[in-house]
Amino acid sequence: MDRLTKIWLNGYKSFKYDPHAHPGVVIGEPAHLGESVEFGDVTVLLGANGAGKSNLVSFFRMLNFMVTGALQEYIGREGTSDSLLYYGRQNTLRMQAAVEFTGQERRNRYLMTLADAAPDTLIFTDEVVTFRREGYPRPQEVSLGSGHKESRLKECYEQGDATCGVIFYMLSRCRCYQFHDTSPTANIRKKVYVEDADYLRSDGGNLAAYLRALRQTHRAYYDRIIQTIRLAFPQFGDFVLEPAPENNRYLLLNWREAGRSDYLFGPHQLSDGTLRFMALAALFLQPPQKLPSVIVIDEPELGLHPYAITVLASMMNTAAKKCQVVLSTQSTRLVDEFDVGQITVVERDPKENCTRCKHPDAIVLEDWVRRYSTSELWEKNVLGGRP
Repeated sequence: MDRLTKIWLNGYKSFKYDPHAHPGVVIGEPAHLGESVEFGDVTVLLGANGAGKSNLVSFFRMLNFMVTGALQEYIGREGTSDSLLYYGRQNTLRMQAAVEFTGQERRNRYLMTLADAAPDTLIFTDEVVTFRREGYPRPQEVSLGSGHKESRLKECYEQGDATCGVIFYMLSRCRCYQFHDTSPTANIRKKVYVEDADYLRSDGGNLAAYLRALRQTHRAYYDRIIQTIRLAFPQFGDFVLEPAPENNRYLLLNWREAGRSDYLFGPHQLSDGTLRFMALAALFLQPPQKLPSVIVIDEPELGLHPYAITVLASMMNTAAKKCQVVLSTQSTRLVDEFDVGQITVVERDPKENCTRCKHPDAIVLEDWVRRYSTSELWEKNVLGGRP
């Protein structure tokens, strides 16, 4: 299985625009593609508020929209091209990005250039996929053209291009999740169509339908999810995932307490933290064949008890045996569950007014690591990532 190894960003949101950068195909590592971020099995993004962590996460969200042919929708939701370009279109006319996936003796890259265009949008002025096998001096390059508003990656894949197919598959399985919205009107608390269960949605809005499907087809994994929820919510018994009598095509995330079958609780009777933990358990403990290739999640610790954060880290490490996990966090408790080598520090460069990403060297910090926890190194600014 190919794995995400690196992303380069130039001119996207808080990532500085260098007009001399180019996403062209080169032998070896690209020498001039903007700010780079490397990824492992687990990548923990640390940094002060406003440093750019959320901007990096939002790039993954843009990829989610792009591979489904909805880039223009994403641009509209983000507030037009002016909000996506580094300090706006007056300073940055284009943004560039490259995404690299590495497998056994091969390397695949997706490269794109998006330029400002009327009215207040972005269009592709370059879209390229490359495939390079170890031992060959130059990669195979496939140009997808220019001037289009939506990615042609899926189109080329459907026309039979194998390289485009690999890249499309990998990008479509890099999925962003955020379970922050647990308000009374949030989708996760509402009725959901019973057949909306192919995959867990980014906001957890189809959690009831997805859990019901797991109970029917992967009972062992469903039972593990229930047992894990009970670690953080001891009075929880089980979900009652039956369609409503008045409309058997929809159901709610109903549940019962342990040892009590005489009262049915609804999703409106779950605390925000409990509801988020349920969604997190379903995400990280689902069957391996249903896991995305890369799970990207922003501040998953929000509203969780310290013990629940420990359980969350365990779930993440379990999932990371089958997929990659990228998380942004401000929780010292969660940070302590990971090693320095898994940390990526995201900082704001005050001189250049842009986002910089660095990877602490675990060997250089070996003496520090023996004496202090990961969160203490963060708090002492040994790792960086403080205001």
